[in-house]
Amino acid sequence: MSSPLRITVAKRTPAVAAQLADLGRQTFHDTFAADNTAEDMMAFLAATFSEEKQLAELNDPQTTFLMAHMQQEPVAYAKLRLGSELGLEEGKDATGRLEIERLYVRQDWIGTGLGAALMRRAIEEARQHKCRTVVLGVWERNQSAIEFYCRFGFKEIGKHEFRVGQDIQTDLILRKGL
Repeated sequence: MSSPLRITVAKRTPAVAAQLADLGRQTFHDTFAADNTAEDMMAFLAATFSEEKQLAELNDPQTTFLMAHMQQEPVAYAKLRLGSELGLEEGKDATGRLEIERLYVRQDWIGTGLGAALMRRAIEEARQHKCRTVVLGVWERNQSAIEFYCRFGFKEIGKHEFRVGQDIQTDLILRKGL
């Protein structure tokens, strides 16, 4: 019997953009609302997760979205970007680098192994694209996510600013060689 979990490359359609917008708003809010002001959260969600912005991101040829569905219901996704300069020394070539810009799982699915399945698939995508490096940014205060990424062999290589509304936060830059 096959698993009810399906992880597929997202289609580049307005309907999928609407799903990503809803899932992105829900998962980001559920994960970070308690640590941010309501104003900053509303501003970030509006700027980041509109259907139009999601459709533009879907149509970017350097970007791939992996969607995880459990019995046809979207429960998680990852946004992958080829040629990322995140954590790269100035003047260095970004070829062969893949950034996991987002890896979000609905709150009710955290701890089920879904995030790990999505991470394995993201790393598989990097290998299929002949990438040598996978990078990501994670909020320095999100200890459970940091521990999750470290279990996959990611190591801290730097820091950068990440803005949520008016609040400038610090993300750790993590890297994994392939």
